[in-house]
Amino acid sequence: FWVIPAVEVKIEVVIPEKERSKEEISPNGKASPLIYKVNGTARHYHLEEHPIASNPYHNPKDVVEASVCHVKDLENGQMREVDLGCGKALLIKESGEFHAVGHKCPHYGAPLVKGVLSKGRVRCPWHGACFNIGTGDIEDFPGLDSLPRFQVKIEKEKVYIRASKQALQTQRRTKMMAKCISLSNYNLTSTNVLIIGAGAAGLVCAETLRQEGFSDRIVMCTMDRHLPYDRPKLSKSMDSHPEQITLRPKEFFCTYDIEVLTEMQVAAVDVKSKIAVFKDGFKMEYNKLLIATGNTPKTLSCKGKEVENVFNVRTPEDASRVVKLATSKNVVIVGASFLGMEVAAYLAERAHSVSLVELEHVPFKKFFGERVGRAVMKMFENNRVKFYMQTEVSELREQEGKLKEVVLKSGKVLRADVCVVGVGAVPATGFLKQSGINIDSKGFIVVNKMMQTNIPGVFAAGDAVTFPLALRNNKKVNVPHWQMAHMHGRIAALNMLAHGTEISTVPYLWTAMFGKSIRYAGHGEGFDDVVIQGDLDELKFVAFYTKSDEVVAVASMNYDPIVSKVAEVLAAGRTIRKRDKPLTALWFFSFRTGDMSWLTGKGS
Repeated sequence: FWVIPAVEVKIEVVIPEKERSKEEISPNGKASPLIYKVNGTARHYHLEEHPIASNPYHNPKDVVEASVCHVKDLENGQMREVDLGCGKALLIKESGEFHAVGHKCPHYGAPLVKGVLSKGRVRCPWHGACFNIGTGDIEDFPGLDSLPRFQVKIEKEKVYIRASKQALQTQRRTKMMAKCISLSNYNLTSTNVLIIGAGAAGLVCAETLRQEGFSDRIVMCTMDRHLPYDRPKLSKSMDSHPEQITLRPKEFFCTYDIEVLTEMQVAAVDVKSKIAVFKDGFKMEYNKLLIATGNTPKTLSCKGKEVENVFNVRTPEDASRVVKLATSKNVVIVGASFLGMEVAAYLAERAHSVSLVELEHVPFKKFFGERVGRAVMKMFENNRVKFYMQTEVSELREQEGKLKEVVLKSGKVLRADVCVVGVGAVPATGFLKQSGINIDSKGFIVVNKMMQTNIPGVFAAGDAVTFPLALRNNKKVNVPHWQMAHMHGRIAALNMLAHGTEISTVPYLWTAMFGKSIRYAGHGEGFDDVVIQGDLDELKFVAFYTKSDEVVAVASMNYDPIVSKVAEVLAAGRTIRKRDKPLTALWFFSFRTGDMSWLTGKGS
């Protein structure tokens, strides 16, 4: 990246020379094998290799250059979406320098111009992913890809951008990665890195190792039949096909020599011998181990729990089956959890009726507080969802083996053709009980700030761990968020390579219901007050969660990008207190003027 002060700005995708020269095939001269479990037999096969990305400057006709503005059109700290004719870029001015990167977040396509710019990075307004404005590299999650970086040039006080047409159209960049040096020489029963679990944590760990130049063998194993996929969509977009939500295509794993064992369950780990024992008896030696097994959904324990058409939505097949069975039928959802509420919202327009059973008197009370919970509940009731609160299921009744009725302890009998259970989950760590790995009383794996367990060379990440959260004075917490699993995987990989990197990210999550999203940042467990601004009835609000006068979390609906803004403040180590300045006045000022400098300490 280069800038000539006081003339004209241009942008161009820049690929380091050492990366341009990397071969597009594996060092062993062929695509790396993926190992799949087919009818109980482990089989090798090779996929035809397709480069994930090509050098955009091989063809000069692929390059576009355009004048996009005058140097004085942008003040420091401002961003602007600019059109280059065949695509758009995000132009940024910070500390007197211009930068240009892709204008859409690679995760779900959010317009980054509506995000938050702070200290050399831009944060997505929707889900909180962060990108370095100088390199385009992703620095916080969710998502896997970075932004394309374009070349900026200033001539005669005009700003020019020079860019690859391909990069402008794709708006994403996969970081260059190493490949396995001698994969063909490896024994099937040994690997340098073994990753148990192929969710976000496992995949990001594998990718980070390759990005950092690790060229030894990596094996991922999963009980699932699919390659890693976007799990949050199982409840938010239930009729998605597996190939539509896959995080990386098969070719990606071949190109970067990341082997995947599907439908393979680890039954035990011998940490002294460094051997993982699979359920079918297969054994694999490892040097470094990542445990990222996630959680296991709880099931009902009532009479009739074994009847047909009762589901935990755990796989794409579960989700598709529920949608098919629920269409124009009667649905009962047990548990007003995130999964339960999202499934209810998705099925409301498709099913004949949707009933939701919950022990609490309002949904999300422990997480969002009672007032926000009531507002969400009202939105659901306005969309034909019927709530049965402060009760639980006593019996599932069947007819010819299939679900017919759900009987509640209150005595109410609900017609039901399909039932979805969303009553929480437990960590999937039972196979570690005799391993010597430190597990707490709830079954969570205990790790330090570097995602290390008490056993050297053994790391853990994702929903199955408790870790020290810097935001809450290093209190050991479990944060089962999609974004956090990504970061766990990255930190674990860096520390497998002895980088000594500690986790310090701010938790960030979102939920989508009836075309509306609630965004949330921080860790509000144990909050003692909620300061709400806006109109809950109109579903346009901000909620600040406080504990002992300190803001520990924030949630909003229809007020982007305040959650991303607060996340940046918390990430910088700043404290927001109720007593500093009235949150009411600050909130009102922020959204009437668009100035949120009070959150960064730049304002008065």
